[in-house]
Amino acid sequence: MSSKNNGDEQRSGRLSKADRRRQLLDTAMRIVREEGADRLTLGHLAVRAGVSKPVAYDHFQTRAGLLIELYRWIDTERVTAFRAMMAEGERTPQDTIATLADVYIACASNCEDEFHAVGAALAGSGEKAAVYQDLQDNVVKMFEAVLQPITSLADAKLTQVCIGLVGAGDALSSAVGRGKCSAAEAKASLAALLWAALEPSGQEGESG
Repeated sequence: MSSKNNGDEQRSGRLSKADRRRQLLDTAMRIVREEGADRLTLGHLAVRAGVSKPVAYDHFQTRAGLLIELYRWIDTERVTAFRAMMAEGERTPQDTIATLADVYIACASNCEDEFHAVGAALAGSGEKAAVYQDLQDNVVKMFEAVLQPITSLADAKLTQVCIGLVGAGDALSSAVGRGKCSAAEAKASLAALLWAALEPSGQEGESG
């Protein structure tokens, strides 16, 4: 099938390398969403993006390299969007904690989204463990950025607490996926853990 028929081409002038890479990653995410991660190969990406195969190979070298870059990119986009959402308007400590718990459990327990699909495709890759740890570190930093304004904890202590809270969130999300609890129960549990661990400013008597 000619790439002229797929509607994903980018032919309005020559793109810079950075813009081309973003276009390829955006196209790769659409492939995962529409066709599944198994269909994401460098050759198919080239067809969907309307570029030659050498262009796709020049950016990612291997399918594993493409999957890893897409995994990182999706996570970065999600964290950026979440930070922007949390920055909108003023929230009470209770609202901040509830929103963080709601969004994190919803994202982490959604095994059908592109992030989880790409992660599953990377299963067994020796590189995935290092990439996953980098992404976990980014999540910890995101938790710190969101929670620092509402806690009296020192920075070093907050980092340690956030590492534990991210682990708790992942465990609760896994429990949702295994049917051990509902998403609502997991969100409530994570919110309770957040509140108990963070000693929010002005929490006097507000544990409910």
